[in-house]
This record gives sequence, structure tokens and C-alpha cells, in this order.
Amino acid sequence: MHITITGNLGSGKSTVGRLLSEKYNFEVYSTGKVQRELAKQMNLSTLELNQLMMNDRKYDHMIDDETARISRENRDKRIIFDSRLAWHFVEHSFKVFVTVNLDVAAQRIMNDQRGSVEKYSSIEEAKALLAERAKTECVRYKEIYNLNYMDFTNYDLIIDGTYSDPDTITDIIMEEAKEYYNNPQKASIRLVSPKSFILEEFNEEEDKVRLADMVKDLKNKTYIKDRIIKVNSQSGAFTALDDMDFVKAALLAGVNYISIEIA
Repeated sequence: MHITITGNLGSGKSTVGRLLSEKYNFEVYSTGKVQRELAKQMNLSTLELNQLMMNDRKYDHMIDDETARISRENRDKRIIFDSRLAWHFVEHSFKVFVTVNLDVAAQRIMNDQRGSVEKYSSIEEAKALLAERAKTECVRYKEIYNLNYMDFTNYDLIIDGTYSDPDTITDIIMEEAKEYYNNPQKASIRLVSPKSFILEEFNEEEDKVRLADMVKDLKNKTYIKDRIIKVNSQSGAFTALDDMDFVKAALLAGVNYISIEIA
């Protein structure tokens, strides 16, 4: 079983990869770690290295070739590929993208300074540099490979890491990966927390009573994927176009994730 994990900067994907390794006996191949180490050796920030790589593709190809080789030569092993583009270079894998709200990502990065080459003086600086780094990466991947790693149609599972703990995300990925390997034609799903929704006219006490039966049915469920909510999306928040009561009930029941489709 090979699982490729990519995601937004600060989404926690590397933590999830580590937990998959610890809980389910996977090896981890992290190109992000390779890139950070290379930047450190060159006394550069990761953003500066990304900019350098736009003019010198040997670094990209070194990483890509190694990723493809490992996947080909270790088909019988459990491997996590923690990499922006491993979903493209690994020949057969369960492809995961972990999303996160930019404010939460910036706070995480601030709390996890990665040495002198990745220090930020404020949340606003961290947000600006994270956005700039993501933009730089998108431009580079488009120019080199004609790929858009932010295109969610590339992935089998898109799961948000803003509100849920890494252990829960890890277990969901493993459950969905097992299902995928039993049925590689299964449809892609996108999971977000009910906390990500803008809930108009939400009154917790009144809705607890009004939606009591629905809340009871949803209790003790970690995620629900067989009921897809159509939504509009803006700046990491969602507005339900239908089934608003279901979203409210899921929130009241403590459901970690529900499935959505962007209208």
C-alpha cells in the first residue's frame, strides 16, 4: 500500500504521515524534509530555495526521480510519500490532500519555528509568506510539469485539518485507503468539519430540541460520506445550499467530518 500525501502549508500533513508510520507500520518518504535540509545547507529560507529552483530544475528532478524509483522498487511495502507532487510520480497510490485555514496554518508555523531560515515575527508576516510560498510553488510546478497540485480532482481524498486532531485524520485516511485498494474506482470524497460552515439563524439550544432525533442518529459518528452537501466556498468557510439542518445536527452531535461538493 502506497499513500501519497500533499496539502496546504501548515496543514499538518507531515504529522499525519508520522502517525500513519507509527500506528500502521508505514515507512515515510518526505521530500519536504529533503528540501528543508537542502535550504539549511545553503543558508536559505524554503521560499528562497523555491525561487532558486525556478531557474535550476536539477533539484526538482533529483527529488522526482528518487520518488519514482522508491515507488517502483518497493511495491510490496507500506510507504507514505509526504510530497507536493508524489501523487503524480508514484505509479499507484491512494492520493490525499490535506487542507487548512490560512489563519490556523500561520499560527501553527509560528508555534513550530523551523530553525533560523524559517522565522516569522508575526502572524500577519507568516500568513503573507505562506501565501507567497504557495504561489511560487504553483508557478514553478506549472512551468516545469504543467501540473496544478491545487486541483482537487487529482486526489482520492481531500480532508481538512483545521479543526480535527491528527489522530482522527490518520484513522480516516487509513480507512479510506483500505477501501480504495479494494476498489480503486471508488469516487473521490472531500471532508470538512461542520465547524467550517457559516450557519445563519443558528440557535444552539433551540436547534438541539428541534433536531433532537437527527442529532441522536449522528452521535458517535466520526465522519459521514454517504450524504454529500452542496456548498459555496469563500476564504475557507462554506455555506450550505441544501441540508442546512443536517449540517447543524452534525455540529451538535460532534461529528468530525461531513462530505461536501462545491457548487
